[in-house]
Amino acid sequence: MEDGNFNYQPSAMKIFSYLLVYRRFLLIVLTPLLLLPLPLIIRTKEAECAYTLFVVAIFWLTEALPLAVSALLPAFMFPLFGIMASKQVASAYFKDFHLLLIGVICLATSIEKWNFHKRVALRMVMLVGVNPAWLTLGFMVSCSFLSMWLSNTSAAAMVMPIVEAVAQQIIKAEAEVDALEMSQSNGSTNLALELDENIMECETSDWKEKTKEANRYGNGMSNTVCIIENEKENEKEKEKVLQNVPPAETGKKSREDKYNGVFKVMCLCIAYSATIGGLTTITGTSTNLIFAEHFNTRYPDCQCINFGSWFILSIPITVIILLLSWVWLQWLFLGFDFKSMFKCGKEKTAREKASAQVIQEEYKKLGPISYPEIVTLVLFILMTLLWFTRDPGFIPGWSSFFPKYKGFATDSTTALVIGLLFFIIPAKTLSRTSNGENTVFDYTPLITWKEFQSCMPWEIAILVGGGFALADGCEVSKLSAWVGNKLTPLGSLPLWLIILVSCLIVTSVTEVASNPATITIFLPILSPLAEAIHVNPLFILIPTTLCTSFAFLLPVANPANAIVFSYGHLTVMDMVKAGLGINIIGVAVVMLGIMTWTVPIFDLYTYPSWAPIISSTNNTGL
Repeated sequence: MEDGNFNYQPSAMKIFSYLLVYRRFLLIVLTPLLLLPLPLIIRTKEAECAYTLFVVAIFWLTEALPLAVSALLPAFMFPLFGIMASKQVASAYFKDFHLLLIGVICLATSIEKWNFHKRVALRMVMLVGVNPAWLTLGFMVSCSFLSMWLSNTSAAAMVMPIVEAVAQQIIKAEAEVDALEMSQSNGSTNLALELDENIMECETSDWKEKTKEANRYGNGMSNTVCIIENEKENEKEKEKVLQNVPPAETGKKSREDKYNGVFKVMCLCIAYSATIGGLTTITGTSTNLIFAEHFNTRYPDCQCINFGSWFILSIPITVIILLLSWVWLQWLFLGFDFKSMFKCGKEKTAREKASAQVIQEEYKKLGPISYPEIVTLVLFILMTLLWFTRDPGFIPGWSSFFPKYKGFATDSTTALVIGLLFFIIPAKTLSRTSNGENTVFDYTPLITWKEFQSCMPWEIAILVGGGFALADGCEVSKLSAWVGNKLTPLGSLPLWLIILVSCLIVTSVTEVASNPATITIFLPILSPLAEAIHVNPLFILIPTTLCTSFAFLLPVANPANAIVFSYGHLTVMDMVKAGLGINIIGVAVVMLGIMTWTVPIFDLYTYPSWAPIISSTNNTGL
């Protein structure tokens, strides 16, 4: 018996280890098999479409398959179930959204290639000053501005190296100031200071290694080991020194804690502002683009969601969330000291001087603004103006010049026209030699196709196409109508409660699933809900779309969070504590916005003529 038990335990552990290794494979195989009774027993188009929807949703939420691969499942499941023909499904995978995305990525590629983003970020930080609170706000404003036009991930990746350089310079400057204070108070070399400097050097080398490898767990361990080794080597010397600690040393630990707080705030402000800034524009984040395409496809007679209308409703929300998040982070890690923030005429601290020096040096390295940067700026301004003036609403836009083709030109038309110019305009100008002759150079456009491809998020493009295919399948199979009928009793609840519950659900789900997958799953559910309870669909869809971006709690919830976390200044609990407050702030501000200034923009309290009227009878067989 003992031998049997001895042999049984290792085999059980071995089986468990196999299951753990192949858990994704098992999930891919078992999910379709366990859900198979749904279409086999009920045998309706609604059930067959629901089966496809459940399989794709589970794969999206668990990421058992890559998101884009899961998005391709409707392309062969709908034809096999007889829901849609293969040609119909294929047409759903490329929409107006993709053309808009292509034009925006052309702009983003040029901005990144010619370092225009760095010039914008450094200039904004230089304008607000180097006081820790204002420095943080400067980084938040610059990063959020960049994320309005670039992807949130790109904005965080672009600004974070500047923040890291400032942090390293602060460490160096404060160590020099502490050394000076110790030598003045002691009149001799302080061994405790030398020990702390050794530890700081070790930490700095680890942080640099983290920046290269982006491995938060391994580097965190090496950092701890490095500190322990230094403490063991100098333990006896430190005990002797600490018996006669000078007065200047007593406040050093509290100052170091404050510096750590500054680093945490600076890192978190980049992660969160990259997400918050993306809320402002339709092109700022993929969730906004997915919503716009879904809405315009489902309600083609509306024509009320465009770049200008979205900017007007979202800019107050973005500004309020950004400011409250800044206050929350300051209070949580540093304490909100108004006196030090608004001090005038006082000498700058060593940290402030170090920060200003790094920022100025980084800006000088860029040199004078170059010709490609000027062209990129001009095209960026032109694209924005054309977006705003296409159909502003309160005055006729440039689309009114084509009355015979009303609704033909969209925001994607503008994006493509400007995007194509990046492939045409040369990246170099003619320069003259000392003899007055023009030098010959090879014709190279601002961006090349290879550079564009490296920036184009093809996974998101296919993912969104799969979402559109699912939405079309739900309409053709009448699953949307069935869901709407089942959700009709919710109309007895207060409208604000329905919106709040929807926001809280998507905010929770998006912490463990990708933002595009979350919004793609919930839009086909919430649209019939709004129609069933006879509420303007925008009343529910707008706040839900905004709250889908609120993935602030975990490093894995958002690529911007993961980038910032990899630098090693944060722990998971730091992000959870800070992110919980930002989530609450975000949902509260969105609720405030949708119940106040957004109402007159879209006349939300009136059920629109462009939305269908759902009957209360259930005509389906599911």
